[in-house]
Amino acid sequence: MPQYRDHLPQLDGDLFLTDGGIETSLIFHDGFDLPEFAAFDLLGSDEGRDGLLRYFRRYAAIARDHGVGFVLESATWRASPDWGKKLGYSYSTDALAQANHQAIDLMTELRREFATARSPMVISGCVGPRGDGYSISAEMTEDEAEAYHANQIGIFADTEADMVTAVTMTYTAEAIGVSRAARAAGLPVVISFTTETDGRLPSGEALGAAIESVDDATDGA
Repeated sequence: MPQYRDHLPQLDGDLFLTDGGIETSLIFHDGFDLPEFAAFDLLGSDEGRDGLLRYFRRYAAIARDHGVGFVLESATWRASPDWGKKLGYSYSTDALAQANHQAIDLMTELRREFATARSPMVISGCVGPRGDGYSISAEMTEDEAEAYHANQIGIFADTEADMVTAVTMTYTAEAIGVSRAARAAGLPVVISFTTETDGRLPSGEALGAAIESVDDATDGA
């Protein structure tokens, strides 16, 4: 059973940490090859899985040692249908669904290892954009985005994931679709936008306006 899905402890105002730069660290520090920047692909080998554990343990230990909370963000930024297809994963054989399950199972293992009363550990299913996370080649409607992301988010709903976090969202319609899919699946959701140096999304939308648009379209989901 999910531990915090009904009440996320970070909403009580305490300090929570999370990891940062997973793909960069795995490639340049640990020497892994990540096709399409897909960290979840490492789950297919013992060496890759051990590499992911080493990466997350460094961060989780910092949170535990300093008595603060931690958000365990699954390595599933690229584990959605289009990106999975590029990497040879298929929903018809459940390979991509299995990879998403394995990614959350890894976070559950780390929570058992590091969580304490002073350092609660929340498990988040990471969702990435259908396209590139830093530029826009094609845009979906809100309904198309909801249908696309519902696949991966629906898998998270059947795991120990406490929440969903969508990162590097480049335009509001996709963020709205993710939020609606998460709400339909009964999962709290966080949206994180890519911004340029002028504070605007790659779509040209101002960050504040984008946040308001998503909140307005999803009743603050």
